Amino acid sequence: MTLLSSLLLLIVVARIFGRLFARFNQPELIGEILAGVLLGPAILGLIEPNAALAAITELAVFLIILSAGLEMRFSDIVQAMKGRGLVLAALGFLIPFGGGVVIAVAYELDVMRMVFLGLCISITALPVAVKLMDGLGILNTPISRFALATAVINDVAALFILGIILNLPEQRTLDDALSAIGVATIKLMVLCAMVLVLNGLLKWLQNNKVNVQSIPENVIRIFGPEALFGMVVMFVLVFGTVSEALGFHFVIGAFFGALFLDQKHFMASRYKELQGTLGSITNGFLAPLFFAYLGLELHPIAVEDLDFPIVVIVVSVLTKLFAGWWGGRITGMGHREALGLGAVLNGRGVMELVVAGIAYQKGFIGPTMFSTLVLMGIITTFLTPILFKQAMAGKRLQQYRNRWQAAPGQPANLPTSSGEPH
Repeated sequence: MTLLSSLLLLIVVARIFGRLFARFNQPELIGEILAGVLLGPAILGLIEPNAALAAITELAVFLIILSAGLEMRFSDIVQAMKGRGLVLAALGFLIPFGGGVVIAVAYELDVMRMVFLGLCISITALPVAVKLMDGLGILNTPISRFALATAVINDVAALFILGIILNLPEQRTLDDALSAIGVATIKLMVLCAMVLVLNGLLKWLQNNKVNVQSIPENVIRIFGPEALFGMVVMFVLVFGTVSEALGFHFVIGAFFGALFLDQKHFMASRYKELQGTLGSITNGFLAPLFFAYLGLELHPIAVEDLDFPIVVIVVSVLTKLFAGWWGGRITGMGHREALGLGAVLNGRGVMELVVAGIAYQKGFIGPTMFSTLVLMGIITTFLTPILFKQAMAGKRLQQYRNRWQAAPGQPANLPTSSGEPH
């Protein structure tokens, strides 16, 4: 099947399945993933995952992250990364990683497969979390800020460890390991420095009464109104490119680049135009394609022996739920809200597939382990909205959404006092 035919079939079926699930008050992404499973090698075999489709889904991930960044404030995410938020991020990474180590020991796996199993279980996919919370209308709530901050830190930690492994020579000595750690640390420091310098520059401009809104307005006056979208995309692409050049996934840099584009940097009318353009492209076309492609990645080899995949899936779900709940309680959340946070952290999707794919290509894991990790990524992404709705059952979700729409400026790391049972 040609690329255009594959795109047409994927989009049509994904949109139909997504709307069907929406009619039953379920997130559309569940139906979109199932559409990919149906059309892919696992069932009908009509469409195979390939490089061309993967490239288009990378564009989808980029625009999903860009849309989220426009909705959020850099200061909120940084605040959520401090103090108790940092403890939450550490728990969200270490507890699932420990679960992966226990599985590896139980099944007598070698060290490399143990490390990659732990890394893939520890990851929270930033694009999946963003799309889910945007669809539920909770993108400006403490759950969202803590979840996205945790996702960023967990993904950076996983990619940091991956960078160390990829820099190790075949004949590994202690000096080689220390050298690889040093290189990866320097790269991470460069990325952090870039983020902090730009943030400081924007603060300096604001303190010196520089009209930042005049920059996009001047571009529009010279090149036309459609140039605004291109300017924003180019700005965020710079961050994504730098992040990728340093050995991290481009989504990490793109997320921080998008966060810098606050509403105050645009006129209100321009901001709404930008949101409308992004929403049409992302929600109408690329986001359904992205989630459908996740479903395509499922291969029948993963279900030949159910014992190992079931154990991996159960441990990955329970460890993330527990880590999110424990970390949420530490940050002052109520019981239900903390469970909801743990549910959101369960979505793995694209980032987990990136790490698993690199490990498979480099020969660190075999086809059975790779297929198991793909199955785990798909099922945990599938379960994320279901678990979240169970945690925030009844009127809790609407009350929670209404509360934070009414008071969006409350600091993210304060106890929520939501009235839920502690």
